[in-house]
Amino acid sequence: MKNEFPPHISLDELTTSQYATRHSIDNTPNEEQLRNLIKIAWFLETLRGKIRDKIDKNAIIIISSGLRVELLNTGIGGSRTSSHVKGLAADIKCNVLTPLELAEFIRDNMSDEGFDQVIHEFGRWVHVGLTDNVLRFQTLTASKRNGKTHYESGLHEVAA
Repeated sequence: MKNEFPPHISLDELTTSQYATRHSIDNTPNEEQLRNLIKIAWFLETLRGKIRDKIDKNAIIIISSGLRVELLNTGIGGSRTSSHVKGLAADIKCNVLTPLELAEFIRDNMSDEGFDQVIHEFGRWVHVGLTDNVLRFQTLTASKRNGKTHYESGLHEVAA
């Protein structure tokens, strides 16, 4: 395991939160979270490289959410068991792929790197989660139904 961040993914990208800033929440990782953030950063760096090799040399990964300390996670209504709290998850987009295409690319090209979950969320972004436990290689699609989040097995388009 590498112990520093890769060239194209930074700690700042994985810890910046508009909600945390607005609510004066310190989203600084502890040592375990920092180790996990380095792990997810290298996963994302590898993903970026594979997309550049196979699809478009100008591909970039855009991180909208990484670490969420407990107070932040609670404040935004995140799951109590969210991998974001451990620093083992990121919500991402890619400039050259739709969210569904990105989720499918991860499913089809990143199993050697070991992911726990890939969730195509609301047709807008992809949640990728890692784990220190047994990998599930789980793929899900999240959508809103009657104001509640509903998860379905597999990756597919989200109805408007």
